[in-house]
Amino acid sequence: MPNRTPRVLSVDVGGTHVKVLLRGESQPREAVSGPSMTPAEMVRAVRHLARGWRYDVVSMGFPGVVWHSRPATEPRNLGKGWVGFDYRKAFGRPVRIINDAAMQAIGSYEGGRMLFMGLGTGLGVALIIDGTVEATELGHLPYRKGRTYEEYLGARGLKRLGKKKWRRAVADVSERLRTAFEVDYVVLGGGNARNLKKLPPQARLGSNMHAFEGGFRLWLEPNWTARALPPASARRGRAR
Repeated sequence: MPNRTPRVLSVDVGGTHVKVLLRGESQPREAVSGPSMTPAEMVRAVRHLARGWRYDVVSMGFPGVVWHSRPATEPRNLGKGWVGFDYRKAFGRPVRIINDAAMQAIGSYEGGRMLFMGLGTGLGVALIIDGTVEATELGHLPYRKGRTYEEYLGARGLKRLGKKKWRRAVADVSERLRTAFEVDYVVLGGGNARNLKKLPPQARLGSNMHAFEGGFRLWLEPNWTARALPPASARRGRAR
């Protein structure tokens, strides 16, 4: 890698859309994903979306378990073939992969003990404790009536429950997890967070733009690989 700040392309892979943003640009670009999208189709979509942008490296938020910067399980809301796929070869550039909730959590972090809940197609949950980031698969654990947290708070739960009951479930889960993990605050992000009218105690609304900022930080702040993140006051303005 040349001794200069790399041009980072941040990719947020979701169950309904793939979104990309180049560091220094202000407007993300997106394409439809869906339950049959394979990694090869995702790469083709990203390369098409990024036409006209020059980038050196790629960050990718993946909706599933990631181990050593590689998907460890197949995603629940996309097609097959994500485990074992050669992302570096497909993109033709170095690629760093992280769980999508963890990527948005990194971009949302303001110090201390934080819980991030991504309310999208599914439910992504990540923790950052004093600068240490940890993705979880908590969304797939049982919650109520034989259903998981994700089945209540994900897109299918929103459709099944309706907005009023779904909002109550979000507030209940946010408070339960905030208490259980003894965090200072909760960030509610993801596309469906816009459906909230009132935020639970000690919670704030996130932004999908934070996912891209988290992706930039994967390359701009190498200490994250040691699971250490500087406080927000030390990083603002560097990942723009």
